[in-house]
Amino acid sequence: MPPAVLHVVLVEPEIAPNTGNIARLCAATHAVLHLIEPLGFRLDDAQLRRAGMDYWRQVTWQRWPGWPAFARALPAGARLWLVEQGGPRRYTEARFAPGDYLVFGRETAGLPRALLEEYREHWLRVPMFNPAARSLNLANCVALVLYEALRQQGFPGEV
Repeated sequence: MPPAVLHVVLVEPEIAPNTGNIARLCAATHAVLHLIEPLGFRLDDAQLRRAGMDYWRQVTWQRWPGWPAFARALPAGARLWLVEQGGPRRYTEARFAPGDYLVFGRETAGLPRALLEEYREHWLRVPMFNPAARSLNLANCVALVLYEALRQQGFPGEV
């Protein structure tokens, strides 16, 4: 398997099928998946396996006991892009690079405000057009941002 181009970080994901779909997306793109606890499901959940299909064995992934453990393990100079509504820039305005970390929050609550403020310069949003729509599906957001990052890099490793 080629080295990971990007990292997808799910902070306290709650819905097994979303995480399974994101795992499948990571398998298809060679992105590394990071799952930060607590998780809203068990890793042996049938819906998680069903959504990820047989792709789980093709995914490079790691489970972290919480944000502090994940943050301590980041390599020096790691760039994190936090994707959450209210961000000062659209995800298409970011200039992604190999090795970047794309960070997404819980389906029901998003990312903690303190974390967003800490990374304000790298806080991105996916545009919304209907004020009555609360949010987009997490797996859809990950796909949008991940593929934009890959597009900017010329889709390295495409088969």
